[in-house]
Amino acid sequence: MDVRPSFDTYIGSDGVTLDARDVALLRAIDREGSLNNAADGLGRSYAHAQRRIVELESAFGPLVERRRGGPDGGGSELTELAGELLAAFERTRRGYEGVADIAETVLRGTVVDREGELATVETAAGTVRALVPGDGDVQLSLRADAVTLTDPDDTPVPEHTSARNRFPGTVVAIDTGDRIARIAVDIGAEEPLLALVTEDSRGKLGLEPGSDVVASFKATATRGISI
Repeated sequence: MDVRPSFDTYIGSDGVTLDARDVALLRAIDREGSLNNAADGLGRSYAHAQRRIVELESAFGPLVERRRGGPDGGGSELTELAGELLAAFERTRRGYEGVADIAETVLRGTVVDREGELATVETAAGTVRALVPGDGDVQLSLRADAVTLTDPDDTPVPEHTSARNRFPGTVVAIDTGDRIARIAVDIGAEEPLLALVTEDSRGKLGLEPGSDVVASFKATATRGISI
């Protein structure tokens, strides 16, 4: 399991992420005692909520224990694992609240292709897909909490992830804290790419200066302005 903190906190496992919307669903199940009532209370369809629980359980394990029929009419309750995930999510969220200034990476380049608002920008590090309103020379901004770092031998193929921007690189600096570490990665740009990971994740990935990593981020997380 990998936990990456951000203002949009989530917990990820096997390519599936449990985010604030999923946490609200699990808490509603715990509160209402059934998936059906939880979905109604949140204004969501039962079918969609059920599919989402199945997706989450395929990655994390059993989260909801279902009781069928009986004198109480059946219902649902959270498993011990679900409680642990909710607690981990809350710890990560609280630990990140103290981060007042999120580091950003700035990349400069030139728009070479466009599909609506989504542009292909040629930078010193390579081609970047980003949301850019104009053409010509642009400046791209990428928040450190939008970058995911993975081991080069354990990086999902592009078809299995929405983070189509990916660059191999080398860790050049690490700024550690109580819970969060800021990782600087040389991807061939003018300045290192910055990423935020939990200290637990840093330990699991074995990140140290000189470590090889793959940095990935979504096109929608990368904003550009004309310069």
